[in-house]
Order: sequence, then structure tokens, then C-alpha cells
Amino acid sequence: MIINPVSGTKSKRNIPHYFNKLASLGYDVEIFKTEYAGHATDIASEAVKNNVKYVIAVGGDGTINEIAKALIGSNTILGILAVGSGNGLARSLHIPMDKNKAVEIIEQGNVREIDYGLVNEHIFLCTCGVGFDAQVSEKSLNQKNRGILMYVKNMIDTFLHFKSEKYKIITPTHTFEEEAFVLTCANATQYGNNAFIAPRASMEDGLMNIVILKPLSAWNVPKIAIQMFSQNIGNSRKLIQIIAPEVTILREHEGVMHMDGNAVYAGKEINIKIIHRGLKVLAPSLSSNKKWI
Repeated sequence: MIINPVSGTKSKRNIPHYFNKLASLGYDVEIFKTEYAGHATDIASEAVKNNVKYVIAVGGDGTINEIAKALIGSNTILGILAVGSGNGLARSLHIPMDKNKAVEIIEQGNVREIDYGLVNEHIFLCTCGVGFDAQVSEKSLNQKNRGILMYVKNMIDTFLHFKSEKYKIITPTHTFEEEAFVLTCANATQYGNNAFIAPRASMEDGLMNIVILKPLSAWNVPKIAIQMFSQNIGNSRKLIQIIAPEVTILREHEGVMHMDGNAVYAGKEINIKIIHRGLKVLAPSLSSNKKWI
């Protein structure tokens, strides 16, 4: 069990209590706490070398991303206790936010093989992209305070100075040129906190939903927000959606992008592809037939 003590907004002091039952079921449970950026990857890599059966991530999407890097392509299975700020992956996989219920999912041992994405050879599990959401992530980079209120404040501050950019979007079958407020490549359905950017996305079909939100005025924002949280964003006239296994995004300037909510810097050319069912994860069993848009 790998605990990120600074993820989310609540203390992790009582987390080991939730896993007492696993020990009673015969598991050897080892608990580690991360101490620096990348530490979760180091711990998980050691677990893979030692043929550990399960690695449980206790944190948010950033922590899970660090751990998944080490588990990809191995026989070690990822479990999730979501205690981050947004928890987009757990919510997309229908893993409960209630800690006791999430541990029950781990105890049940149902394994799903899910897709993950590569952005210029760096992995993402939920979403990556450029535009407004990437700049919001950049604003949050070094902030100690977390949670939905801080995120909303960052969104408002960013919106006041944001300018949409023009992009060339190249898939195996088509090339598009669009000016975009947001350009998101979604492997999962949402960013986190039930903000659905691609409600029909599947994590087991080998495809990503490339979502383009055209430039927005302040008058458009409330309606877009309602559509996002009600899973009706697909009905927006401001939205274009493309489904493809890979894409190249060309932009006029290098700069910030986001991967699973974390801001990173990238060049003018961004290459993104989905790797089909490359990660084993403990999650409820679901049927996921892709509906093409």
C-alpha cells in the first residue's frame, strides 16, 4: 500500500485501519508513505521486482499515475483507494469514494485490463490536453491549498486572461484545423469531481475521445458547466468530438499541457496514442460498448 500523505485535503492518519481486514484474509500488507516526487514510482518498481501481487494506490490521479508507470506490462495489479482532490480515474472506473466500499472492491479481486495513453512517451490514464484546462493546472502547480474551491478560483482567474489557440489535429484518417478553448484527449470519461468531458469514453476499447471545445464567451460558460456535470456535454454546439487510436496535435507555440491534471511543458508537436489493455486494475466489472459519435 502506497500512501501519498499530501494528496487531497484530508489527513491519511487512519488509512491503514481500512486495510486491517486484508491482513485477516491472509495477505501480507506492507505500508509505504511517499516522501518526494517520483517516490511512488520507485516503491512500485521494487514491488514489481519482488513479484508483489497487488499495489494499492492511496492518493489522487497524480499518485496513481506515478504508480501505474511501474506496473504497466507487469503481472502486478493496481488497486485504488481514492483520496485525491478530483479522483477522475476511480470515478470513471466506478470505484466508490467511500473508503470501506472501495476496500470491498479490492477484497473482491475483480481484475480489469484497461487502456492507458502515451504523450510523447509519458503515460496518462484519464485525460491529457492543451488549452484552458492545461493553464488552470499550471496555475495550481505550486499551490499548497487544494480542493474544489481553490480549483474554481483558479478557473476564474485563468478565464479572465485566457486566449484560445489554433491547432492542427492529425488522426490516421483525417486532418482538422480548429481554434479551441479546450482540446482534450480522453481515455476516461471525466477530469474528476464528476466533471464529464467525454461521457461515452471507454477505457477498454483501444480508442481515445478527442474533444474540442470551440472558443467560449463568459455567457457560454454556465451552460457548458451544467452540460459537463450532467453528462450532456455531447449536446453542446460548441463541441466537436473525434474518436481515434492516436493523434498528433500541432500548435503555434510550445507551452503547457496537462496529463491527468498535472501541468507539464511540451513542444509545438504533441504525439498521443492509446495502448490497449496494458494495465491491470481492481475495479467493478462493467460492460462497455463504445457508442461512436
